[in-house]
Amino acid sequence: MTSEAKPRIKITYATLRADNEEMHSGFEEAVVRTKAGLGAHYRNYVDGAWRDADSSFDARSPIDRDLVLGTFAKGTTADIDDAVAAARAAQPAWAATPWQERLTILRRAAELISDRLMDYSAAMAIEVGKNRIEALGEVEESADLIRYYAQTMEDNGGYDHPMDNLGDSAVHTRSILRPHGVFAVVSPFNFPMALATGPSSAAMMAGNTVVIKPASASPLSAQKMLQAYIDAGVPKGVVNLVMGPGDSVGQALQDHTGIDGIVFTGSYDVGMKLFHSFSKDWPRPCIVEMGGKNPAIVSRHADLDEAAEGIMRSAFGFGGQKCSANSRVYVERTVHDQLVQLLVEKTEQIVIGDPLERANWLGPIIDQKAVDRHQKAVGEARKDGTVFTGGEHLSDGDLSRGFYVEPTVVGGLPANHRAFRDEFFAPLTAVHAVDSLDEALTLANDSVYGLTAGIFSEDKAEVQTFLDRIQAGTVYVNRRAGATTGAWPGVQAFGGWKGSGSTGKAGLSMYYVAQFLREQSHTVVD
Repeated sequence: MTSEAKPRIKITYATLRADNEEMHSGFEEAVVRTKAGLGAHYRNYVDGAWRDADSSFDARSPIDRDLVLGTFAKGTTADIDDAVAAARAAQPAWAATPWQERLTILRRAAELISDRLMDYSAAMAIEVGKNRIEALGEVEESADLIRYYAQTMEDNGGYDHPMDNLGDSAVHTRSILRPHGVFAVVSPFNFPMALATGPSSAAMMAGNTVVIKPASASPLSAQKMLQAYIDAGVPKGVVNLVMGPGDSVGQALQDHTGIDGIVFTGSYDVGMKLFHSFSKDWPRPCIVEMGGKNPAIVSRHADLDEAAEGIMRSAFGFGGQKCSANSRVYVERTVHDQLVQLLVEKTEQIVIGDPLERANWLGPIIDQKAVDRHQKAVGEARKDGTVFTGGEHLSDGDLSRGFYVEPTVVGGLPANHRAFRDEFFAPLTAVHAVDSLDEALTLANDSVYGLTAGIFSEDKAEVQTFLDRIQAGTVYVNRRAGATTGAWPGVQAFGGWKGSGSTGKAGLSMYYVAQFLREQSHTVVD
C-alpha cells in the first residue's frame, strides 16, 4: 500500500493560524543557515554576467543594526547604460521566442522560488524585519504571481485573438498584443521580492526585457529572486539588475531614453513626479503603484470583536509598512467606545521583539527615519487629541539594537487632522467617531488616495451602499483576517484609484500582463 504525500500548507497574508510544526522547524533551520552566510559580497548582473563596482554599500538588518546582511556593488550610470543596451539587444530574440516557451521558463522560476521557500523567507525576515508568517507569505506570493500571470496569458492564447471579417472570407483580421521593448522595474523595501517578481515576470512573459533596481534597504531579496530567474534559464540580457541609490541609479534608469516603460512602487510624491516626467517624445507606459491612507468603517451593526481584530491585523501587521495598511477608522458614535476598548485590548496583546522568534508577532520598522516619522505623528496626536495606547520608542535591552516602536491607536482628533490624511508607513491608526454611514463614506472618500478600504456591518443594505460608493480599488467586507490588507494573486485584484495608481488596472488580476503590451490590428487580404 502506498501513502499519499502530505500536502504542503500554503501560508498567505490572511493566515490566522500557523501551528504547523514542520513549517516552524524548517524556517528556524533556514535562519541558522542564512545567518551563517551573512556578510557576503553581491554584484550587479548585466548581460548575463556578474559585474562588480568601484564602490559598495552595506545593508543592515533593522532587527539589529550591527547585523550586516552583506556588501552590495553600488551601480553607476554607466552600469545602467550597459544594462539597458543589453536588454535592448536581447529583446527581439526574446519577443520572437514562442510565448509558450517563455512561460515554461518563468514557471520553472516559480517552482524554484517555492523550492527555496524557507531560505528565501529567512533571508527576507532578517533583511526587513518581517515575522515568519509575513515572510513566508511573501515568498509564496512571489511564486504564485508568476503562476497566475502565466495562466492569464495562456487563457488569452498569448493575447492573439481573431476578429470579425464583415462576411468577406478573403479578409483575415486579428488583434495582437505586442511587447513595448525594455521595462524598468523599481521595487520597494516593504515587499522586496513580490513587488520585484510580479512586474518583472509579467514584463518578461509579455516579451519585454527588464532592468531591475531594488530598494537599497532590501537588495538581498532581489538577489534571491534573480538567482531563481538565472537558474530557470532566463537568457542573458533578458533580466538585468543594478543596485544603488535612487537619486543616482534610479534616476538614471527612469531618465534613460532606452527604457520603453517603467513600473514604480513607492510614495505618492515620488510616483507623481515620475508620472509627470516619464513621457517625453510620446507617451510611454508608466505603471505607478503608490501609497494609501486606507479607511475601515465600523457600523453600529458590526461584530465589534471581528472589526477590532481585522483593524489590528491590518493596522499593525509588518509595522504598518504596507501601502494597504489600515491607518484610519470611522466608527459610528454609539459603538465608538466599545470598539476602541476592544482595539486597545488586542493591540496591547501584541508581542513585540525579534521577529525571527516564533513568539513575536511584531518586529522592527525599517530604519531611524521611520522611527522619527512615527514619533512625530504620535507627538502630534498626543498634543491635539488622545493616544489610547502605545506610541513609545522601545529601547530597552536587545530592542535598543534595532528600530522598535509600540503599535499606536489614537483618537479625539479633528477629521481633517494629518493623522487622517498623510501616509506614515508606521504602526499607527487613528479612530474617529461619526454619526452615520453617509458621514463615514464622505470622510473615507475625502482623500487623494484610493487603494484599499473595508467595512464591518451585518446590515446588507449598508454593505451594498459601501460597495457602491467607496472610492478604492480593493475593498473588503467583514474580514477578520485583515480589514484592508491581504490580497492574493488570482483571489483579490490589488490596485488603486485616484492617487494610489496610474492605470486603473490592478496587479494580482487577469488584466495585469496586458499592461506590458500594446495592441496591433492585423488585416490580411488573400
